Amino acid sequence: MHQTTFLVREPLLDPRQRVVGYELAWHHGGAGADSTRESLESLIGLVASQVVDAENGWLLRDKLLFLEAVPAMLSADALYDLPPEHTVLSLKAAELDDPDIMAAVQGLRAGGVGILLRDADLARLGTRLPGMASYVEVRCSGVDVATQARTYAALKHTAVGMIARPVSNWADFDACAALGLNAFVGKLHLTPRPSTNPKGLNPAQTVIMQLMQMVRQNADIAQLEAVLKHDAALSYKLLRFINSAGFGAGRDVHSLRQALALLGYTPLYRWLTLLLATASTSGYSPVLLETAVVRGRLAELLAQPALGQGEAENVFVAGMFSLLDRLLGIPMDEVLTNVQLSEEVVAALLSRSGKYGPYLALAEACELSMDLVASLSATLKLSPLEVNQAHLSALAWAQTVAA
Repeated sequence: MHQTTFLVREPLLDPRQRVVGYELAWHHGGAGADSTRESLESLIGLVASQVVDAENGWLLRDKLLFLEAVPAMLSADALYDLPPEHTVLSLKAAELDDPDIMAAVQGLRAGGVGILLRDADLARLGTRLPGMASYVEVRCSGVDVATQARTYAALKHTAVGMIARPVSNWADFDACAALGLNAFVGKLHLTPRPSTNPKGLNPAQTVIMQLMQMVRQNADIAQLEAVLKHDAALSYKLLRFINSAGFGAGRDVHSLRQALALLGYTPLYRWLTLLLATASTSGYSPVLLETAVVRGRLAELLAQPALGQGEAENVFVAGMFSLLDRLLGIPMDEVLTNVQLSEEVVAALLSRSGKYGPYLALAEACELSMDLVASLSATLKLSPLEVNQAHLSALAWAQTVAA
């Protein structure tokens, strides 16, 4: 793979604000396009190696993966390593004017691979569109919903899915949702929107925060057990987690004290961090939560080679907490007064500084097309291959957490 090629991702939301897919775009840190057959094969092969497992199959579960494509990708052998029903290639409509490219597209579609058309003239394509594409990218603006509704009504009766971009504000997203469109939302999901949900900590989060404080203070296992016993749901989740195949305790654990002893303080703190975010009642938490989990895991994986597993656990916490203010609907300062964090984690959260800050900043940069990815990677002495592997691995890991 070309040394300056980095993957960045953008979430695709359905009208209910759930993440139904991701687009992976590939950006270049240097001059010139990296579109050789060899580099593209390498890129697609890397994607397949991280999100497809020989034993478990497609690691992204029910999500679609959109790959920003160029014509040279259409004949890449590595495409056959991706499940066609979960794979969509995004192409500019004008490129299908080339008979050879159109033939390649039809061959891929016959094999079940999805095609998303960009910059398509819907009026000109008319009834030919369903034969050319599985999805079409449309412009959606809240200004003239009625006209758009008429324009897109005909497509609703075909098998062509409609995906909106760009969607720069929540009013436009709501207009898209009313029309039944999915939408690529860029950074919109990080922008707070008016909500009728109460702000601040709910009862479950308050108990979790209390436990996190106790862990930070090295409280006795008996004290932690006493708090857990007052929350049946939390106790159940802990026992279910410790007995899961993923944890691998090797035997059934039935007591809270035994579960706490087996887990240990650092993994317990990490588990509570995840639980705190999932206990959110925010109206737009599904995409925020998944972003927080991916960001935390990615920052952790990026930090492991230099800092080791122990400190990388702290980077994970920093990544998760970086979105906790939005998940809880309270300012970051208030979040930090509710739970005691190390100075290094606080520095990372407030200014992306200190030992952990650059890893968090790089994980954030991978969330959308940002020029910082290449420069931050170089500063941290991480190659594009290392960053991309960690990025895809984190994306797959987040799906297991969601499950």
